Amino acid sequence: MNTTAQDAHTDAAGDLPHTAFSAATDRAIRFTGEAASWLWPLLMLVIVVQVAMRYLLGRGSIMFEELQWHIYGVGFLIGLAYTLQTDGHVRVDVLAERWSRRTRAIIEIIGIVALLLPFAVAVIIEGSKLAHTAYLLNEVSPAPGGLPYRWVIKAAVPFGFMLLTLAALARLSRCTALVLGFPRPVPPR
Repeated sequence: MNTTAQDAHTDAAGDLPHTAFSAATDRAIRFTGEAASWLWPLLMLVIVVQVAMRYLLGRGSIMFEELQWHIYGVGFLIGLAYTLQTDGHVRVDVLAERWSRRTRAIIEIIGIVALLLPFAVAVIIEGSKLAHTAYLLNEVSPAPGGLPYRWVIKAAVPFGFMLLTLAALARLSRCTALVLGFPRPVPPR
């Protein structure tokens, strides 16, 4: 594919070409990330209720405190995939800004395959075991008045990393489309 045709299939930032897989995956992750963005107002509401209970009524609540941590944790875990998908993660661009798109894509392929995917798969496997064990044991918070169903928050870890793995595979397909021409780039929607 020539450079002009390839550039027609890149995203708005002109970074990487889209593929059919990345387009579908990106839509799903964007939807999930935008849906999860409603966790932040919910988190603020829980914090306000917790503060009001503590300072106006003189009664703190372990349940509300733990709920804050859980909402934040789930939002953060889902946000990992959304941030990778939107290319909003932190990078060291001192060297990368001088490299060609192709060189940056090759380095990104190596990073995704050698570092990100093995780590994400390990977290999915081990996190799933922990969530399953918590479910079988009907694990609850050790704090008096804490939240029940500890398996729910533990299940958020492998779920978040599954989303991150999907985002990484979508990004990988975009990098290989640029470097290898496979999978075939498609126009962005």
